[in-house]
Amino acid sequence: MSELTFTIAAETQADAEAIERLHERTFGPGRYARSAFRIREGRDHVHALSFTARIGTLLVGSVRLTPVAVGKTGALLLGPLTVEPPFRGRGIGGALIERALGEAREAGHRLVFLVGDEPYYAKSGFRVVPKGQVKMPGPVDPARLLVAELANGAFTPQVTGMILPDWEES
Repeated sequence: MSELTFTIAAETQADAEAIERLHERTFGPGRYARSAFRIREGRDHVHALSFTARIGTLLVGSVRLTPVAVGKTGALLLGPLTVEPPFRGRGIGGALIERALGEAREAGHRLVFLVGDEPYYAKSGFRVVPKGQVKMPGPVDPARLLVAELANGAFTPQVTGMILPDWEES
């Protein structure tokens, strides 16, 4: 596999249409029924913590972070993370995650949740949420509900409840 040179940059308003088309191609119409989409619906992601990947001028990947709450604990929900299929397996997704988590940590955020495959996301510090501690509305396989601590000890047994949109955070 040859080396690809890609750049990671903060998402801008000008990227919105290209990102939406990317989501359409990679997730299809079924994305609207997913629990994580339902939580993000009607809620804007944090632009300062959302990033794109480009090869030259071609947008090939995107990651977004959205504010959520688990009980009284503020957190972020990672996703969607997507990379154009021909460019997968080349480190682009991992680079997007690392940039987003690093910026979130610098901004003082402490926890990030997502629904995904632990073997892939464990490389970025995610682990399975203990069964029953945190839930998402709708059908979600508990083995796919993951959390990453951006601050040591942030995911305590007191962080419990349903992941819901955090309407208080701007």
